[in-house]
Amino acid sequence: MTAEELKSIIAAGLPCEHLSLEGDGRHWFATIVSAEFEGQRAIKRHQKVYATLGAKMHTDEVHALSMKTYTPAEWAAQK
Repeated sequence: MTAEELKSIIAAGLPCEHLSLEGDGRHWFATIVSAEFEGQRAIKRHQKVYATLGAKMHTDEVHALSMKTYTPAEWAAQK
């Protein structure tokens, strides 16, 4: 799976204000900013992202995905 394919899948299932992705085809690191994360703890945010990937996480198309998830306000505070 390419970075663009993975970004497209995540963006199709989760409205993102920012989405960056780095990886080697199996191991990925994402930074995701979405208003959908408002009021949620990190585990719920990550579950939302994993839900966009569905079976791809279970079939090893995406072997590992680490991520940092932010609300738009949290992201703005990072800059």
